[in-house]
Amino acid sequence: MKLFVRDLTVIDSSYLCERRGMVGESWLVDVEMSGELNEMSMLLDFGRVKKLIKSIIDEEVDHKLLVPTGCGLVHIDALDNDECTVDLLRPARSIHLRSPSQAFAFIPAPQVDKESVTRYLLAVLAKRLPDNIKDLSLTLRQEKIEGAFYHYSHGLKKHDGNCQRIAHGHRSPIEILVDGERDEELELNWAERWNDIYLGTLEDQVALSELELSDLAKTQLAEHHLGFKYVAPQGLFQLAMPASEVEMIDTDTTIELLAHHIAREVKQLVGDKFVKIVAYEGVGKGAIAYA
Repeated sequence: MKLFVRDLTVIDSSYLCERRGMVGESWLVDVEMSGELNEMSMLLDFGRVKKLIKSIIDEEVDHKLLVPTGCGLVHIDALDNDECTVDLLRPARSIHLRSPSQAFAFIPAPQVDKESVTRYLLAVLAKRLPDNIKDLSLTLRQEKIEGAFYHYSHGLKKHDGNCQRIAHGHRSPIEILVDGERDEELELNWAERWNDIYLGTLEDQVALSELELSDLAKTQLAEHHLGFKYVAPQGLFQLAMPASEVEMIDTDTTIELLAHHIAREVKQLVGDKFVKIVAYEGVGKGAIAYA
């Protein structure tokens, strides 16, 4: 006998990749389990499935930066004040962070992908599920998107939840309508422009000299890096990114303001035509802006 739950949760996170840099991602999660019936003639009450398994997954990987500990280019240092420094030493495109430890998930694999994250989560869940659950499987999958999409990372220092973490992200569709008709060319242009991008807020940008990163970072930082630093309820967040992988935004990077940002730029291109932007933050949620 098996129980299953489709679309149990969505993991919105970013991960480090030696080829792509910092990648925003959104994975839908399906779960199946088998075992012995309990005293209520159930494997596990559906309410408990959704509450317990979802909460564990969210706690472990959602709105975090996933770091592949088996990658030779990654260096991690745990600090005394429950902070960590993480360095991805790509030649001329290194990435450096210093953040509260809770902002990271350390994945024991050479790379972060659906398979390695699934293994990580199954190992965690095996220790925390009721004893009558004998077999558990997870499926991580991307949303099927017909049309253009991009991967972006950001941080929202004013947020009172986990969105305040400076490096989390999403895989998001984009819909651009001009005078009521989808403009696929414009959508593809934005998908290319924001492919594997970090969206930085001007207010959060600081000089590289203001960052307190690892000793390794000090040997790597150069004029082709941009620095970001802010204090949020969870602590102090610091980041240095290659400038070529950043787009600066003159507002916070909430989805509402990102939709407005896109609408404003598209309006400049199309003149007096009516613009509607449907911008997504991951799966099934987002904002609509008009210009």
